[in-house]
Amino acid sequence: MKKIFGPGVTTVLLGVFLNAFLFLAYAPSATAQMRRNQQNAQNEPKNEAKPEAKSEAPAEQPKETSSVTDHTIRIGGETIPYKATAGTILLKNDDGEPTGLMFYVAYTRSDVKDMTHRPVAFFYNGGPGSSTIWLHMGAYGPKRVVTSDATATPPAPYKLVDNEDSLLDVTDEVFIDAMGTGFSHAVGKAHNKDFWGVDQDMRAFGQFINNYVTENNRWNSPKFLIGESYGTFRSAVVGNYLQSHYGMDLNGIVLMSSVLDLGTISFYPGEDLAYVLYVPSYAATACYHKILQGCPANLNSIVDQSRQFASTEYASALLKGDKISDSEKEAVAKKLAQFTGLSEDYILKANLRVNLPQFMAELQRSRGLTTGRLDSRFSGPADDPLAEYASYDPQSTALSGAYTAAFNDYIRKDLNYGKDMTYLVSANFAGASWDWKHGGRGFGFPGAPNVEPDLVEAMVSNPHLHVEVENGYYDLATPFYETEYTMDHLDLPPSLRSHITLKYYDAGHMMYVYDAAHAKLKANVAAFIENALKQ
Repeated sequence: MKKIFGPGVTTVLLGVFLNAFLFLAYAPSATAQMRRNQQNAQNEPKNEAKPEAKSEAPAEQPKETSSVTDHTIRIGGETIPYKATAGTILLKNDDGEPTGLMFYVAYTRSDVKDMTHRPVAFFYNGGPGSSTIWLHMGAYGPKRVVTSDATATPPAPYKLVDNEDSLLDVTDEVFIDAMGTGFSHAVGKAHNKDFWGVDQDMRAFGQFINNYVTENNRWNSPKFLIGESYGTFRSAVVGNYLQSHYGMDLNGIVLMSSVLDLGTISFYPGEDLAYVLYVPSYAATACYHKILQGCPANLNSIVDQSRQFASTEYASALLKGDKISDSEKEAVAKKLAQFTGLSEDYILKANLRVNLPQFMAELQRSRGLTTGRLDSRFSGPADDPLAEYASYDPQSTALSGAYTAAFNDYIRKDLNYGKDMTYLVSANFAGASWDWKHGGRGFGFPGAPNVEPDLVEAMVSNPHLHVEVENGYYDLATPFYETEYTMDHLDLPPSLRSHITLKYYDAGHMMYVYDAAHAKLKANVAAFIENALKQ
């Protein structure tokens, strides 16, 4: 249902990518599909004699639609009136031909007359191929769905409540669904797959944001991007694209559960970096499930110890490859077992290298459980007690039904939109694949997709741009030590390094599903926005 990346066991973008950053399916609207069928039929060769050509009326142009409703919410003791706009914005190609209708829900405080000092933030999830119901209905929207913490949420009826941790008190909000998800779909001669790629997606989001800002007179408002998972990858390229292509400088970017270099979370044969960067998250997870003996009450203690071990003894041992001695391998396996909760025998059989799907399957195998990926506090029944790799993510399956049902009910009843439409939680790639090529990046041979240079370029060209990174200790999809490594290797000018701030939560990839972390997230992001306005 929702997030980052798909299957592939030994090459780690493991997965199931629907909410758990694991996602679902999309079909074009019936009208668009009918139009394409008609066009295809017209293009088929005919054997029979053709009648005299008749002039045809021009095809009807796709139109933007919207529904506007008025609401109030109480946040921090203040009653905030706001306007909710659910609708679409039309995208066009360089020739002015319509290519897509991109769906969004915007929440705008309605008692503000001068928007010059009122920020606007743009939100999106990742996948790639996920809609944005997760950030919308879980983190920042004015309504949120109530779910069970660290366990599966029971089926309907679900409870939808006012979200006291919404950001509406500090910024207007625009939640955007990627093309082929939600109600967003290609039109005219375009197809959804035309938008499925790093640069294609970048241009679509860039054009949407430019159009929204223009149509709603928000050019002089402070602007923020807030993305989660692949949404952080998107933020790096879209942020740079908005500034370089449209001249739209940003005030800040919030990266939630971030990955900018996919190589750092990929267990490629012969590449050992990911194994090193996952150790602290393995350790936090093993402590949470009480697999390790004598875990300190303070999580930071085991995290610091595991960081130190991973970056020194463990990294050094892996670097030796097959030249490592048996005695050193056994010594490292013993220490790795003390941090991960896995047996020394298992670690030795894995040649000191246990990838993520193996860890998920092995950690609680004796209990008959599979450990969660997006949030390793979650566990679920192991469907095959002998499997080497986990076959699903217990966090994803625990929450998907609640978010999907709550949004479908909310968008139609409260926002009066989409009554005769199907909302697609995730894209149906149906044999199509995401285009990972990114124009102008890389040297010589192609490597893992990496958008670090885009973020650096955005910060260098706009030295007032600030970035905050939100990290969950129990996030096994985009582990926090990987983010630290990335931020420490951007090669930013010294004057800009302080413009990046990292925050941490005792939660997973979607830290907002844990109430205590949700409140902390709201406080951190609100403070970040307010501080960015003072720069």
